Order: sequence, then C-alpha cells, then structure tokens
Amino acid sequence: MSVLEIDLSFLFVVAVILIWFMIAYQFILTVYGYINFIKSLKEKKEIDQMDFDYPSCSILIPAHNEDKVIAATIESMLKINYPKEKLQIIVVNDGSTDSTKEIIQDYAKKDSRVELFDIRKGEGGKGKSRTLNQGIKVAKGEIIAIYDADNTPDPNSLRYLVAQLLLHKELGAVLGKFRTVNKNKNWLTKFINIETLSFQSILQAGRWQMHRIATLPGTNFVMWNWLIKKLNGWDEEALTEDSELSIRIYEEGYKIKFIPYAVTYEQEPENWHVWIKQRMRWVRGNNYVISKFFKRIPKFKNRRLGFDILYTLALYYVFFAAIIISDGLFIISVLNLISIALPGPYSFVWIMAFILFIFEIVLAISFDEEDSFGKVGLIMLMYFTYCQLWIYIVLKAAYAEYIKKEKRTWAKTIRFDTDKKQLPK
Repeated sequence: MSVLEIDLSFLFVVAVILIWFMIAYQFILTVYGYINFIKSLKEKKEIDQMDFDYPSCSILIPAHNEDKVIAATIESMLKINYPKEKLQIIVVNDGSTDSTKEIIQDYAKKDSRVELFDIRKGEGGKGKSRTLNQGIKVAKGEIIAIYDADNTPDPNSLRYLVAQLLLHKELGAVLGKFRTVNKNKNWLTKFINIETLSFQSILQAGRWQMHRIATLPGTNFVMWNWLIKKLNGWDEEALTEDSELSIRIYEEGYKIKFIPYAVTYEQEPENWHVWIKQRMRWVRGNNYVISKFFKRIPKFKNRRLGFDILYTLALYYVFFAAIIISDGLFIISVLNLISIALPGPYSFVWIMAFILFIFEIVLAISFDEEDSFGKVGLIMLMYFTYCQLWIYIVLKAAYAEYIKKEKRTWAKTIRFDTDKKQLPK
C-alpha cells in the first residue's frame, strides 16, 4: 500500500467515525423525541381538561410584500380560539411595495382586533428583527406571540402555547410545531417536509426531553412581553434572530419548551433558487450567533446550552467535512483512480450508519403519521441529492462570511400563490 493509499485510508476511517458519531447521537435524540411525543399526548389531554384565566396577548406578524399570503394568515388569526377581548393582532407592514398594506387595512376596518403598524416605503425591508422591534412598541398584551406572514395556525395552537407559560414559571418562551402546507407541490417541497418534521422531532423534541433545551423558530411561539423588553428586543444584526434570542433567554435564567401539539402550517420554497437564498441566510445567521457567543460558552449558566452550541458548530462544519471526505473517497474508488484497502469492517460500518440515518428519519416523521413505504425510497433519494446540497450551502456561506466578508443582509423568502385546497380546514 502506497503512502497516498494509507493517507486516504486514514481519512476514510476518520470520516466514517465522525459520521457514525453524529448519526448515533441524533438517533439518541430521536429516541428522546419519541418519549417526548408519547408524553405530549398525555399532556395535551390534561391541558384540554383545564380552565385558564388567559392573559392578554399581542400577535406580531411582520409582513414585507406578502400580498399573496397575508389575507389567509389574517383570516386564520381571527379564527384562533382565544378570548376576543384579550387578543391584539398587529400586522407590521414593513415598507411593502405591493398591496399588503391595503389588504391589512381592509381587515382592520372589519375587525377591531386587527391593527396595522405601518413602516413607510423606503424605510422597510431591513430585516425581521427590526420589524419586530418596531411592532413591539405598540404591543399591549402581557404575552407576545410571533407568526410569520404565511402562517395558518390551528385554532387551539395559541391557547396551548400560553397555557404552558402559565403552568411553568421557569419558562420564558414556548414554541410549537410548524407543518409544510405545500408539501405535495413538487420534489423539493416533499424533501423540505421530511427535513422540517425530522428536525423538530429530533432536534427540538429530543433536545427538550434530554437536555431541557429548545430553540425558538421564526414562528409559532410565545414569550412574556416584559421579558423581551428586559432583553432589549431582537438583535437587528442577527439574520437568525430566533436562535440568537434563544440563547439570551437561557442566559437570563429561563427555559424554552417545545410542544408538538401546538401546530401552525406554513409555506415552504417551491424552487431551488428561493431555497438556496433562504438556507444561506440560515447558515450565515447561525455563523453570527456562534461567533457572538462562542467565547462566552465557558461562562454560560446553563452548561448544556454551551454543549448545544458546540454541537451546532460540529453539525455545520465537522459533520459536513466528514461527508465531503466520504463522498470524495467513494467517487475515487468507483472510478478506480486509487484503491482503498482497509483491514477492518469500515465499509460495513458506513453502510450501517446510512441505514441508521434512514431508520431515525422514518421514526421521526412517524410522529406525524408521515411514514410510509414510499417515504423510505424518498429519504434514500433525499440523502444522495437534497442532503448533499447542504454541503454547497455551508461552503458558499463560509466563503461569503470569512473570505469575501460580505455584509449580512436580510433576504426575504419569496412567497407563492396560495392554493386554498392546501390550507388546513
């Protein structure tokens, strides 16, 4: 065996070990996610039997050029099962140049719960964090709820979220689950549906059950009004304002709980161009969050939170580096450019890691009754296509962040025409 072959064999062994470690850890989280799922079924029944004196609640909906979806969103908010006299629905028109403002005004005339907060043209489109910081100024509710402009929540979702804040004083925020309303549109939305469901079942439900840690999403969550003001609002430099805010809530001494039975439905990207821009924003946003808090990890009050940030760092870079090495060596071997002879069952271990990956995804999506024989084939295809594209996203984001040092700017996710047949009844 040549020196090159030895070096490549060593790289392959390291890559297999890293891939196996990350997938094995995620399998553990999947098991904990299943435990959370079972416990949540019982918890939901208990909540349904309780009576609460619900506090006033202000829903904030940032809206920048959302005329394709905002009407359906406002209508769903008006159907929410929450005391009408205690509900304020603030739609922040973030300098829209389409008919978003006029649509909001029409609903505000029909129902006093709906209020328009207008950021004038030329002053908007500077990021969700800034929009929320503007909207919070007029929020009167004791509770703040955040929903994106394309969301249609289940009527009971808000009630379930607020109930958790009332029952558990250690909670600073509570988040629910989001489902893909256009999941059957094309191959991309089918992949995204599997990705989002498994992310929530593994990394949200699993981490909450195992570490009592969950991360705020961009939508379908509630928190105390006094707490967000104490934290001086959202960080306007953060592209993933939800992740950044999550860390500050934990550092303030509060926890964030995930409950899978508080559900909202949202629209996902329907073409690759929109998907790439959205995911680039996510990765660059998380890079900012990691860099902002990395040096402070040893001083974190919550040690498990520090571990979680390091895990995120490993997931984005160490795991993806291992995948790149593994993919590269696989291609080299298939093309017979060089042989990689290993005195151990490393190929078998790699195959078992792949099987474990498939199994944990199927288990994760089974919580929402999305598992089927056909989904197994879709997940296998997803691994060799959709998952591999994440490598491109991570590398492209790293290049923009650390090589070109491009300024972080908010990239709005483009909406598509809403098919009313897709909306939940």
